[in-house]
Amino acid sequence: MTAGNILTQRASLSDLDIQRLVRSENADDRAVATHKICRAMERGGLSEGDRRAAQEIIRMLAQDAAELVRRALAVTLRTSELLPHDVAMKLAQDVITVSVPVLTHSPLFTDEDLADIIRSGGPVRQVAIAKRDALSEVVTLSLADNGVEEAVVIACANDNARFSEGGMNRVMDRFGTSEVLHSVLVNRKTLPVSISERLVNVVSAALREQLISQHAISPETAVEIVNATQERATVDMADQAGASFDPQGLAHHLMISGRLTPSLMLRALARGHIGFFEHALAELSGVPHERTWLMVHDAGALGLRAIYDRAGLPARMFQTFRMAVETFHTLQAEAGHLDPVRMQERLIERFLTQVPFAPREDLIYLYERLDRDSKGRRWHRAAETGDGLTRSAA
Repeated sequence: MTAGNILTQRASLSDLDIQRLVRSENADDRAVATHKICRAMERGGLSEGDRRAAQEIIRMLAQDAAELVRRALAVTLRTSELLPHDVAMKLAQDVITVSVPVLTHSPLFTDEDLADIIRSGGPVRQVAIAKRDALSEVVTLSLADNGVEEAVVIACANDNARFSEGGMNRVMDRFGTSEVLHSVLVNRKTLPVSISERLVNVVSAALREQLISQHAISPETAVEIVNATQERATVDMADQAGASFDPQGLAHHLMISGRLTPSLMLRALARGHIGFFEHALAELSGVPHERTWLMVHDAGALGLRAIYDRAGLPARMFQTFRMAVETFHTLQAEAGHLDPVRMQERLIERFLTQVPFAPREDLIYLYERLDRDSKGRRWHRAAETGDGLTRSAA
């Protein structure tokens, strides 16, 4: 069947439509005819021969000198499988009004096509690609490496845009100070542990600058406050992650970033994150997690002391860590049915009230660092003797 027959067989097309397309010198007329013809071809059932003939018509329309005609083609067939791949690539390199519809919607581009266009196509095309319903890791990595901030933020705001951990770290390398980016990343459904940690660091850096510049405190004091805030934020992140929490990944990330500190481990342990504590010991000691688990849980105090010393943790804090582990085991045996939030509250209550078993300086540290329950209320000693705790809004 000829191209002319394809045009004339469509009941929705008049002879005037065809004449407008073929003979009219008026771009508006040709654009209207292009829209009608493309819709007719898209809606009609085409044989393989008809499809080839229709694609030749599309190639002819893509050569039209009038931008308005090419835009009518791009808009009408932006989601169509009928558009030939070579025409889609041609339209993608056309003027912005023509390229944006196909770049945003066309299913014909491969991941490699999109990555190449991101590298060479400029900001507007990058934004158009970022707005696609779904993006692969190949495409998002190209955006992370080459995209303007607007395009990267748009992609990060889309949970159907899949980022590798390396790609997301590249985003943070380039735009890590962007408050808009911080907002969209925080609201993504899932984030790699390393990215969550980097976000905590960015917020902490901003807090440090604010404390130094706006308040009459020394940089050393500011750093101490920021470190406490950062540790609390890291453990809060673990609390909120729920079933998706990756204790091994978090421990490894903190280890390689130099932030797997005794204070952070103690805070996490006192909040009930025994799995993180095990993996942290494994990272610091170089002992496999399975063996570390046995030394923490099944080898008694001597096993815990051995893995603790091998991890290089401060000797003076061992009794405090031992008490925390024993308290966790006791609570597991006595009240394993408690929900996680209540479990953490009970653990901290017992942990902080066993004054005779912990060095005084460690307890002072704990009162300062483990300072809020799950509802944001401060823990306080009930009496000077330390026999109990009260809580108050702070």
